[in-house]
Amino acid sequence: MSTPQQPPTQQLAPQAAPNWPAAPGTSHTLYTSPIPVTRTHLGHALASEWTKIKSVRSTLWTLGVFLLLVVGIGMLVAAQTTNEDFSDVPYTIPAFFGLVLGQICLITLGVLVISSEYGTGMIRTTFTASPQRHRVLAAKLIIFFAVAFVVSAFAIGFVGLVTESIHSGDEGKAWGGTVVIGALYVSLLGVLALAVGSMLRHSAGAITAMLGLVLVPAILPAFLMLSDSMRTIGEKMMEYNAPNALAKIFGLDNENTAGGAQLGLLAGVTVAAIAGAFVLLDRRDV
Repeated sequence: MSTPQQPPTQQLAPQAAPNWPAAPGTSHTLYTSPIPVTRTHLGHALASEWTKIKSVRSTLWTLGVFLLLVVGIGMLVAAQTTNEDFSDVPYTIPAFFGLVLGQICLITLGVLVISSEYGTGMIRTTFTASPQRHRVLAAKLIIFFAVAFVVSAFAIGFVGLVTESIHSGDEGKAWGGTVVIGALYVSLLGVLALAVGSMLRHSAGAITAMLGLVLVPAILPAFLMLSDSMRTIGEKMMEYNAPNALAKIFGLDNENTAGGAQLGLLAGVTVAAIAGAFVLLDRRDV
């Protein structure tokens, strides 16, 4: 009696071993990515922030309103002046009246540059892509200051050129310095707003705080000077508030001080706020 034959067994081909990382001490070759890896630097953060600031509508609206106020009001004021009005003031003086209101636009934009990311939660994506937070904040400060300075200098200079062309009969007072210093002052106000926005992380709160910082010193001295004991404080507050600082920069006080002390005070406050923003940025979670 013959025994039944067993069916032939199927021989399985050996599978290739997965390309796992080798254990320590072995000679297995590690995986190398074909994608080139480059070290990130500040230039990458600057490019990122430039893309952000030019692609959001808030930048277009705030800078558009700023130009409308400075140039529009400046042209209206220049059309109502005569040659004699510029005998001892620069031709950029009409831009002063627009800057008093226009500085609020730069303050608002400075806050929104960073607080809007906290409001939408996009700041988490930003810090994930760039874990070095100080680099992100530095890039925001640099890009915003450059944009604010260029736009404000253009607006003031344009008003000066048009005013000079209208009143071309007289030489007038040199006004190139008012373009640079005036643009620097309002740009520093915007940078200060950005630092405050970084610390408060709330758009409405930061804008309210900045408006209080600008408007309260312009209104409060009228009440402080009613009291003899508070008169000195009121006079100093009147001398260094934002509207009077711009008036000194544009030569409305006839003291030829060019607002150097006021600009120095604003620069000191801005530096202190930026330092506080950098410290809190690393100490708090997002």
